[in-house]
Amino acid sequence: MEHWLWIILAALFFECKGEDKVIQEQGDVIAAEGDTVTLGCRFETTRTGPTLFWYKQEINSYPNYMLHCLSTTTLKAEEFNVDRFDSKINETSVPLKIQKLQLSDSAVYYCALQPTVTGNTKTLYKNLWSKDNRILHNIH
Repeated sequence: MEHWLWIILAALFFECKGEDKVIQEQGDVIAAEGDTVTLGCRFETTRTGPTLFWYKQEINSYPNYMLHCLSTTTLKAEEFNVDRFDSKINETSVPLKIQKLQLSDSAVYYCALQPTVTGNTKTLYKNLWSKDNRILHNIH
């Protein structure tokens, strides 16, 4: 029996230094165990050689640092230092690729520009899915 995962790409707009921001427009991603997904993250910055970060937040938990990308290097936290997780900076994006999906990959994923960000966030909508893909809760 195939188990479905839910991955929510947080649609947050973090602003740093006035004009710097990350944009995650993709929304919810529903995939099956074993699939590969790529979560998008665009960024705008006035900095040369920016550093982009990815975080994973599971239900009832805090955001957990996964990895960060420099111009040609990706450094991963120990628990994410496996081939299933990968990200690289392109000109204006830093997509996160997750391969061989597992149920434990169900979470909200955030990308950020620099390790500490401040600013306004747009409303985050989270859908919690049952195994047969019915929406269980819609949290605003």
